[in-house]
Amino acid sequence: MSRPATKTLIILTALLLAGGLAGCSPAASAAPGALKPEAAAVAIAQLGTIPVKGRAPKTGYSRDQFGAAWADVDHNGCDTRNDILARDLTGDTFKPGTRNCVVASGTLSDKYTGTTIKFVRGNLTSSAVQIDHIVPLSDAWQKGAQKIGAELRKQLANDPLNLMAADGPTNSAKSDKDAATWLPPSKPFRCEYVARQTAVKAKYRLWVTQPEHDAIANVLRSCS
Repeated sequence: MSRPATKTLIILTALLLAGGLAGCSPAASAAPGALKPEAAAVAIAQLGTIPVKGRAPKTGYSRDQFGAAWADVDHNGCDTRNDILARDLTGDTFKPGTRNCVVASGTLSDKYTGTTIKFVRGNLTSSAVQIDHIVPLSDAWQKGAQKIGAELRKQLANDPLNLMAADGPTNSAKSDKDAATWLPPSKPFRCEYVARQTAVKAKYRLWVTQPEHDAIANVLRSCS
């Protein structure tokens, strides 16, 4: 990645993870999950650095190609799933004896649907809130992740930039679709959603298809 492209990625990632959310337009400035115009402009520039190619075959794909599920890649003693739950839920409580590593309950303001979901850990209840890969791993595999090596794939699968707690049924409906075939039902979040996809694909040297590129560009143009 060239130095200007790397700088653009750093700026976009900082905006997305450190509060670059306020609204796709002045009228929508209070909309949860919307994107500031300056972040949208950076994302459009970043999109221009991502190669446009056809989708590669899914041959050889499995979840195991991205390492063990929810590895503790930051070595904080907690697995990635619980790290993201703790980050995205409010009023969270933890299972006793887990050193505040296993989230037991909390409230999610779901960006995909714009609804509020109560999370309670349990065999019959945990699936109400799932951890979504914003760039699905299958999609990543078909757009360059086959070539980046096992360690980078593991980082991709556990990168907070690419992870978000989300409504379980909506996440299941999304499956491994890209932006050309699926966008969040909550329109205010679409700006941040495609900007994060763009940042992830640039960071891990993945590509986009032409329909995907066009869908992302159309959303980002509406955010300024």
